[in-house]
Amino acid sequence: MSGDRALLVELLCEELPPKALPRLSESFAQTLLAELSAAGLCAADAPALAYATPRRLAVRIPGVLARAADKPLRQKLMPVAVGLDADGNPTPALQKRLTALGLTDVTAAQLIRQPDGKAESLFIDTVAPGAHLTDALQKALETAVARLPIPKVMSYQLEMGCDQPGWSSVSFVRPVHGLVALHGSDVVPVSLLGLQAGRCTRGHRFESPQPQIDLLDADSYATQLAEQGAVVASFAERRALIAAQLAAAAAAVGGGARPIEDDALLDEVTALVERPNVLVGQFDEAFLAVPQECLILTMKANQRYFPLVDGAGRLTNRFLLVSNVSPADPSAVIAGNERVVRPRLADAQFFYQQDRKLPLASRAAGLDRVVYHNKLGSQGERSLRVQAIAHAVVEQLRMATVPYTAEARDGFDVLDSKVQEAARLAKADLLTDMVGEFPELQGVMGGYYARHEGLRDGVAIAIEDHYKPRFAGDALPRNHTGTVLALADKLETLVGLFGVGEKPTGDRDPFALRRHALGVIRVLIEKNLPLELPALVAASLSAFGERIADPGPAVLEFFNDRLAVLLREQGYTAQEVDAVLALRPPRLGDIPRRLEAVRAFAALPEAEALAAANKRVGNILRKAAPEVAGSGDVAVSHGPAAMAEVQVALLQETAEQALHAALVSTLPVAESLFDAGDYAGSLKALAALRAPVDGFFDGVMVNAEDPALRANRLALLGRLHAAMNRVADLGRLAA
Repeated sequence: MSGDRALLVELLCEELPPKALPRLSESFAQTLLAELSAAGLCAADAPALAYATPRRLAVRIPGVLARAADKPLRQKLMPVAVGLDADGNPTPALQKRLTALGLTDVTAAQLIRQPDGKAESLFIDTVAPGAHLTDALQKALETAVARLPIPKVMSYQLEMGCDQPGWSSVSFVRPVHGLVALHGSDVVPVSLLGLQAGRCTRGHRFESPQPQIDLLDADSYATQLAEQGAVVASFAERRALIAAQLAAAAAAVGGGARPIEDDALLDEVTALVERPNVLVGQFDEAFLAVPQECLILTMKANQRYFPLVDGAGRLTNRFLLVSNVSPADPSAVIAGNERVVRPRLADAQFFYQQDRKLPLASRAAGLDRVVYHNKLGSQGERSLRVQAIAHAVVEQLRMATVPYTAEARDGFDVLDSKVQEAARLAKADLLTDMVGEFPELQGVMGGYYARHEGLRDGVAIAIEDHYKPRFAGDALPRNHTGTVLALADKLETLVGLFGVGEKPTGDRDPFALRRHALGVIRVLIEKNLPLELPALVAASLSAFGERIADPGPAVLEFFNDRLAVLLREQGYTAQEVDAVLALRPPRLGDIPRRLEAVRAFAALPEAEALAAANKRVGNILRKAAPEVAGSGDVAVSHGPAAMAEVQVALLQETAEQALHAALVSTLPVAESLFDAGDYAGSLKALAALRAPVDGFFDGVMVNAEDPALRANRLALLGRLHAAMNRVADLGRLAA
């Protein structure tokens, strides 16, 4: 081996777990690259190309050296007082140390004296030999395998051989049958999992033209597998090929047919085949009487099929299957899959027919026997809490200044009645056969069964929608009843589980509380509801009585953290988000307008100076908090009225008189705009304060010796500070 060439490593395995394959492949490739780069054998940013099929993990790394360059190395030996005698000659201790390092015939002149802490030590310059590829790759492979995110390790036996009879136990995600390690065209003599590296691999399990493939070099890997082994080695290429075949097959069906879009299913199917072949199957149209969500889920979850929908989004009786074989006559493959899917669809049909025989109300009574949480009781108890919270939400809407519904205020009784009915029945479908088989259909099936029973308008939709939004980007509840019920359901979950100590930690969130919090945030913001989050949390807590400790502050902080993450993901800067959320606005629906107002304010020429002044004022007021009632805590400022009164007679300096006059003329305009919801206009009006604020700090000493003057100037600054921080804490915009 010599020179700068591509390196190929392949592990040939039995079928790997499909959902884990992309993570396994990425980890294997990146760890090998990082280890070889650390050894000086390749660049850290080398374009490592990962390959992943059901039966192999492989990586090709270009520009790998056979041996890394030598490195100059300065080694510490020992303190001078220990290494040299009084005449400056090496002591026996130093000679012993040099011999241990393989250094002989070292003279005193070659030794380097350098300060080392409080003493002086001896050093010597040597050359560290560069790593050899064989040694470095051996270590890198062992590290890569040890770090693989294996979902579940299995152990299997290897025969030791004739010279060592017996068996050896090996652990890996699946049994490994081959190891390839090629540097250019040369085999790198490494071993792993009881296997010695070579150049031989195998192609497609069924369709490879030859039993094994002798790889010519690292660069020919993908080409040889494709041409001689009937394998598309690249996961990305195989995925794109499947997507193209799905689109083509759907187009051939006609009628505007298209496959269900599901990236996770596409990834999983890509990890199940080595050379994809998309075929079209069909089932009896009679099954279309079953809700299409049931049929789609059973085809995707149990068979990994891609159901076809028409141009209107309605399910058809056709589906696409991705086969791992490409026979000349695919009819047998298609017929086999059609035979397999029929009993699955028949089960769904049976569950649907049986479930409709019992009304939801009769099932709801059984929720008392279903444990929700050992500290929070049954699903029946939970349902009662959701009803109480939902009623409180309606009452808060009733008391809001502007109703958000199309129904007038006197229609809130009707809304409350609908919400209570939906809340009583929302969890009843947990006891149906269909949801027992497919938990993902919670709510969806409740909506279908409610419509079958002829429940009044809006209730069925609310039952179906009360889990929404289920994930990022999911739709929100479609009607007012569903919106209230969704809020109540999520708030009950958050407050209850926080109250019994079930808080998310790190990556662990078994009850999906982050998702629930984001759901509440999205509903409040995107529907611009006139509801205040602290009041909602308080109402939710009251529904639990004495059952839980008060988690209110922790829940509100959790909401604030999730909101900050969401807003940054939406493109707002950390400064903008920090400035707005520092006030803890109780109505989340206001937050987008506050953020846009802050962004518009930051673009004003006066913004930088005013933000810096605001920060300075805040610091002054915090230090002088005992002297100025209400100042010092931006988060609880409620406007100028909360500040101490300014005594006009005590305004002696021209600059403080000018600032007071500017406040008197400017604040009514800013406050009026704020009260009207024109946050951008309110902040823009405050820009007129820049000159008097600058003049105040240039010409007035706040901490005057006279206590009355000092208190009056602090009151003036308190009034300024409160006025400037009604929309956001502008001091957070200061650099």
